[in-house]
Amino acid sequence: MIRRIAFAAALALATCPLWATTYTLEPNHTTGTVRWSHLDFAHPTAQFSRAEGTLEFDPAQPRKASVTVTLPLANLSSGIPDLDEDFRSPAFFDLAQYPAATFKSTRVETTAMPNQLKVTGDLTLRGITRPVTFDVTINKIGTNPRLHLPAIGIEATATLKRSDFGLGKFVPQVSDEVTLHITTQGDEAKGYAAYLKKDAEEAAADAAKTGKK
Repeated sequence: MIRRIAFAAALALATCPLWATTYTLEPNHTTGTVRWSHLDFAHPTAQFSRAEGTLEFDPAQPRKASVTVTLPLANLSSGIPDLDEDFRSPAFFDLAQYPAATFKSTRVETTAMPNQLKVTGDLTLRGITRPVTFDVTINKIGTNPRLHLPAIGIEATATLKRSDFGLGKFVPQVSDEVTLHITTQGDEAKGYAAYLKKDAEEAAADAAKTGKK
């Protein structure tokens, strides 16, 4: 009987995932929006793209998830050239000195909804680090049919005070609080790295063929 129980336990361990899947966030499918209030009359936005990061996630143990993200601020754009120039200046993000923002999770909490989490972490912006909590919705966990890899899709929103990061210029005419919304897709890390390597090799081969013509 003991041997049967031990064998059943070993079989269960063999058939159940013991480790979280490591996903690489696809820069081409990771974008975000920042929204603020201008004199309470309008709510302008700026968009950012090309974020890079890694997510460790096991649906069976969501509270053990972890995520790290790096956001290059050079890609932040409001669509208004003068405003974008202000964003890049020392008065705001000071891109010459602080070219990127980073986020590293420190705690993940479950909620009453199975596909919703609260993810708290350290956001570093303009050289200042503050805790921020994101409301996260897991859109889908499945297979990316284009790459044939395990994939995950996530939406995340948070509200933060820009003055906490030394970005309080024009408060209160321009709201101190801003809303951040991020959408991202991640693919299984090793498979995605192999895909990128193969794609680069094929591009180099095509370029070499073109150069010989």
